[in-house]
Amino acid sequence: MTHASLAILRDSGDDERQLVRRARRGEREAEYALYREHAPKVHRLVYRLCGDIELTDEVVQDTFVRAFSRLTEFREESSLGTWVHRIAVNMTLNAMRSEQRRTKRFAPLDESTPSRDMPDVDPDLKRALSVAVRELSEAQRTVFVMHALEGYTHVEIGEVLGISEGTSKGRLFHARARLKEILAAYAPESHQ
Repeated sequence: MTHASLAILRDSGDDERQLVRRARRGEREAEYALYREHAPKVHRLVYRLCGDIELTDEVVQDTFVRAFSRLTEFREESSLGTWVHRIAVNMTLNAMRSEQRRTKRFAPLDESTPSRDMPDVDPDLKRALSVAVRELSEAQRTVFVMHALEGYTHVEIGEVLGISEGTSKGRLFHARARLKEILAAYAPESHQ
């Protein structure tokens, strides 16, 4: 399907709920429109959580396969994006646990992937931050990545992870405190 076809779908008045209903009936064009709408943000989130592009591609593909196969279970109590992101986070965490069991450690960081977020930051500090984020507990790391790196609100994080807004804020607070501890060696020494 071309971008023009997607535009026609959107211009024909198909809002997300209509696309979901059409996708439930097995209409590939509607599935593709939903995929194109949500895949970039899902891909970015999964990559930030796991840091492995091959695993990311696999998890994103599996996320949408699962979402479309279980579309009848989507109750429309939240947005489709929230529902798909919940699937993606759960699948990412499960895949990372499986990978950890196989390797007994995290895969090395891919230094060849450019970072758009911190272009003028010392490469050693970037590496240290990546390692420090990996040292956070799974719960803290997930909230930190979603909030600090991906820009989700605490309400959105709560919906995706099935936790309260306060729990999300608490996990972020503890994640930042732990990162501060870990990265203290990189703080410039104060001159007295």
